[in-house]
Order: sequence, then structure tokens, then C-alpha cells
Amino acid sequence: MNTVKNFAAIFLLALLVSCGGGTDSQPANAKGFAAIEQSIKDKFGADAYYTNVNILHDASLGNMINVTVTEDPASLEMGEHVFSKHSSWEQNATVTIEIPEGTQAKDYMFQLDENISLETLGALVEQSVAKLTTEKNIDNPTLAMAFIKFPKNGDISKTEYTVRLEPKNGGTSFTFRYDLQGNFIEMDY
Repeated sequence: MNTVKNFAAIFLLALLVSCGGGTDSQPANAKGFAAIEQSIKDKFGADAYYTNVNILHDASLGNMINVTVTEDPASLEMGEHVFSKHSSWEQNATVTIEIPEGTQAKDYMFQLDENISLETLGALVEQSVAKLTTEKNIDNPTLAMAFIKFPKNGDISKTEYTVRLEPKNGGTSFTFRYDLQGNFIEMDY
């Protein structure tokens, strides 16, 4: 009987860990976003290709992650997947992409690796919070959205990291743009 109870407890623990493991509650910083990136890689594979990775944050719902991903760029099909604390990972659409003749689909996609990473995006969230606090005297701004903007022409050097922050009690949102190396481009509100 103890063996059955132990097996059931281990099974439930494994099930809970595999169904998200706190991805929805990771903090908006380099370490938290690195954990989100690992969760994405665990779900879709380390070699997956993306056209969209978007992290939204809501105080009551936590992190919601939206990705457009494929394991096989040559198939020209990608899945749109959403993660939230209520649904774990759920595919909500299949997208068929079109590319110019004589090109490869992967030229218009990116991978999460040393060149483009959510850890870098998380560090830029931290930098944006500090900049907003210092320059606009806004205490405790919160993350609304952070995403990787990959250019439609596939020129990886034009990739941007974008961070949108809001005052804790609402109001004007502030959008920060950074280049692929993390250099500040502009703040807009």
C-alpha cells in the first residue's frame, strides 16, 4: 500500500512540474526570463525556430507567453502557442507562411540562443525599470509586455528587444527599444 501511495505522490509531483513549474510567476528580470526561456525550450526543443516570442504580465494572472514556433522551418507551418497559469501550453492556431522564391524559411526566423535570448530581454526589463524610475521619477513600474521584434526581411542585425512598462497604479505606458546587443535606441510614451 505504501508503494502505491509513494508512486501516486511522485506521479502527481512530476505532473505538476511538467505542467508549467511556475513559468507564470517568474520575475521580470534576467534570471526569471532565463527560466521562461528554458521552459519554452523544454516544450518546443532547443533547436526550434520562432517568428514571435512575447511575454505579457498581469498582476492577477502572472506571465502569459505567446510564441509562434516550428521545429521544421522547411514545412512552412508554424504553431501559435499560448502559456498561462490557467491553460499551461495550448496551441491556438496553425500558421502557414509564405517566403520569397529562392529563399529558406529559416532565414525569416530566429532561435533562442546566445545571439537572441530571453535572459538578455529580462536584463533589459531591469534596465528599463531603473531608467524609468530615475528619469521619470516613477516608483515601482511594472512590466506590461516584453518581446523580441525580428525584422520581416530576416536581417538578424536589425532584431530589437522591446519592453513596455506601466506605473503600478496605471496610467501612461512607456516603451523602451534596444538593439540586438542591448544598446538603448529610444523610450516612447
